[in-house]
Amino acid sequence: DTAFVLKNSQGEVSFFHEDESAFREKKSNIKHPLACFFHLFFRTSPSFIANMVTIILLLSCDFWTVKNVTGQLLVGLRWWNQVDEEGHSHWMFESRSGTSKNVVSNSDSRIFWFGLIVCPVFWAFFVFSSIFSFNIKWLAVVIMGVVLQWANLYGYVRCKVGGATKLKNMATNYFGLKLFKKATLTF
Repeated sequence: DTAFVLKNSQGEVSFFHEDESAFREKKSNIKHPLACFFHLFFRTSPSFIANMVTIILLLSCDFWTVKNVTGQLLVGLRWWNQVDEEGHSHWMFESRSGTSKNVVSNSDSRIFWFGLIVCPVFWAFFVFSSIFSFNIKWLAVVIMGVVLQWANLYGYVRCKVGGATKLKNMATNYFGLKLFKKATLTF
């Protein structure tokens, strides 16, 4: 057997441990377990780390683009958050005035709303998929996707229908109409 030997000022030091008892002694005497763990973790999972960072960067770019560019261009809506001097958060929702709504095309609007509604559904599916397949390491990424996608959907729905009272009235009217239709069909 050939062993690798490293020479230093104090003599020869074996590079690989031929003696099993010396290896067990060193194994139980780890001084930096966290550093050792991350050293091996990052070396054994570079594809996961690279994929995770890439996906989160793309999700962030998508969130910013939808919130700040495509919402204004395609449907004439925008939303943002302001923090006042006391530290209270205020959500602001804005839509184009009635006179400038003719700038928005129906095709652009349909594409915008289709993408805005379908993507959060896919990310919600990914959450359940990662949970049920026990792929827990991807759970943080898909939760980030769900949060960013649903935040944009919520913001634009609030822009489209107005304030919370208008949204509540629309839901009440919708469910009331469904209930009325169901009741009239049974008679």
